[in-house]
Amino acid sequence: MTASVEDIRRHFPALERLHGGRPVAYFDGPGGTQVPRQVVDAMADYLLHHNANTHWAYPTSAETDAALQAARAAFADFLNAGPDEIAFGANMTTLTFHVARGLARAWGPGDEVVVTELDHHANVAPWEAVARERGLTLRVVRMLPEEGRLDWADLEQAIGPRTRLLAIGAASNALGTVTDVAKAAELARRAGALTYVDAVHYAAHALVDVTAMGCDFLACSPYKFCGPHLGVLFARRAIAGSIDIPKLRPAPDAPPERLETGTLNHEGIVGAAAAVDFFASLAGGATRRARLATVLAALHVRGNALAAQLWQGLGEIRGVRRYGVSPELPRTPTVAFTVEGVASQAAARAFAEEGLFVSHGDFYAATVIERLGAGSEGLIRVGCACYTTSEEVARLLDVVARLGRSAVARAG
Repeated sequence: MTASVEDIRRHFPALERLHGGRPVAYFDGPGGTQVPRQVVDAMADYLLHHNANTHWAYPTSAETDAALQAARAAFADFLNAGPDEIAFGANMTTLTFHVARGLARAWGPGDEVVVTELDHHANVAPWEAVARERGLTLRVVRMLPEEGRLDWADLEQAIGPRTRLLAIGAASNALGTVTDVAKAAELARRAGALTYVDAVHYAAHALVDVTAMGCDFLACSPYKFCGPHLGVLFARRAIAGSIDIPKLRPAPDAPPERLETGTLNHEGIVGAAAAVDFFASLAGGATRRARLATVLAALHVRGNALAAQLWQGLGEIRGVRRYGVSPELPRTPTVAFTVEGVASQAAARAFAEEGLFVSHGDFYAATVIERLGAGSEGLIRVGCACYTTSEEVARLLDVVARLGRSAVARAG
């Protein structure tokens, strides 16, 4: 059995916040979720009682080594990888720039990298940069604006014998669209290419399995699933040791530490592992991986119900335009929309006045916004997290309806 949403909410002090006399409903999860007490407690305990640098011959240093190894084991369970395939960094963007630079040292003119229009630019800009530096050809897979999905035929055509890497997102942070990355990775593998998956948005809503995906790299961010700001990278063991990664000469040569630069955010890593354990604690099971599978499956069902409630409710409001795929297709509980006659930032402020915190703009998925023709204001984005309730969704829809009515009245 998995904990109820009421039980989950008790772990989050942020949910006690009031704004204008009303409880705050956080719909900004796609940009960063709230944090449970046990994550903060784990970080505080590390800083107060175990804080040290690594690999030295005194107790707190040894305790830090053990804490980092435990965190690698936690994320190995989270991603179905090996602990020696888990590296940490400042964030997904920094890790991706770092890996891209290392990989591209072995590439040159005539080699190709494939990116997509549907991706967050953290999985586009690093590959654009190395393409310029190394004289590579960058191929960009189109998205279908009317569907909010990749043009699969264009993806198949983009991957060929000169492809060295496919960079692809598991789920769109702007639209919630889920992409079949296992199928895409198989296309890349048949062409002899590597696959780098951005799972930052996806990992909060589904159980990641790098083995089933068949990817070579996968990056995620714990602050999207109730942890601190940090980046986590899976790098396949057979490849990680051979990347010509930029590093200091005295730094470790063996993966995963060879992929990490400088002194890490130890307290953040401890907190990230605590976030994994928080999710695992919400269900029973023989192993941490089994508990995570149970919890994320249950959260997926809840999320689908909330996404359907949002999608249907928004579709019934005059002047609202929804973007992306409907809940019948693979997606996360993240819905983007606009209200005719209301700028996205103005709408976000109106929601905030009612204690509803939503995000607006391009969400660093700028190409998606351009292809949708959403203008400089971008979209309103509403994301449901593990603590979101149906009542909060109803509150949001009520405010959208009022905004829509006001806009229609102003238009005459």
